[in-house]
Amino acid sequence: MNASWFDTFFFGYYPYIALTVFFVGSLLRFDRDQYSWKSDSSQLLRAGSLRWGSNLFHLGILFLLGGHTVGMLTPHAVYEPFISSGGKQVVAMVTGGLFGLLGFAGVSILLHRRLTDPRIRRTSKSSDVALLVILWLQFALGLATIPLSAHHLDGSVMLKLAEWAQRVVTLRAGGVELIADVDTVFKLHMILGMTVFLIFPFTRLVHVWSGFATVVYAFRPYQLVRSRRLNLPAGHLASRRSLPTPSRAAAPAAAPAVPPTVAVRPAAGRGK
Repeated sequence: MNASWFDTFFFGYYPYIALTVFFVGSLLRFDRDQYSWKSDSSQLLRAGSLRWGSNLFHLGILFLLGGHTVGMLTPHAVYEPFISSGGKQVVAMVTGGLFGLLGFAGVSILLHRRLTDPRIRRTSKSSDVALLVILWLQFALGLATIPLSAHHLDGSVMLKLAEWAQRVVTLRAGGVELIADVDTVFKLHMILGMTVFLIFPFTRLVHVWSGFATVVYAFRPYQLVRSRRLNLPAGHLASRRSLPTPSRAAAPAAAPAVPPTVAVRPAAGRGK
């Protein structure tokens, strides 16, 4: 099927535009504006609903991000001996629907508290609200694809979408024509997903990089930290007690004690 200009731009050029801005923009922001590299948590203003919303949102989106990455970038020949394409689609529909509902509920709570709480609304940036709206729509579109997927349980559409993604990352042509006849809901879901990568460096989402970077903490070398307290070894104090105490007038000036050196692991940075 011949691709339209819409398909050619959004599924032929737009993926590379979004990924380029994603990587280059994140690097430039880290290099030039590290003080803004944070999650800008509003927990101090209102903690109760944030706990529920944030936990549900992160649980849903982290599972879906990992599932989409593995599911779409894994070649069919790798998992074919273990599960059919139709079986894989059913698993994706069930697990994606469950975690999609959790993420949708979480982002709905976060968006509601940011729009209705006066203090949080005044301290919010326009990008904060826009990001939550985009994520809310993305979850809604993702859930809307599940009923459509039920009409082709053979996994044919899923295989087309996966082949398109694999051709994008391997710089192969032909992906646009492959998904030209896919339902519009799938296309909108994919376009909005690429848009999230496009705006990533300009929002609070950059703190996701710090979350992945905390893995390096386990392999950090120990830092040497000098204690402010004068903690001398017990044996040294005992030997001092056994010596005669000189007169106050003849007592020499005490040499400044060197605080002991302690090896501790540096604390991991937190995004919020």
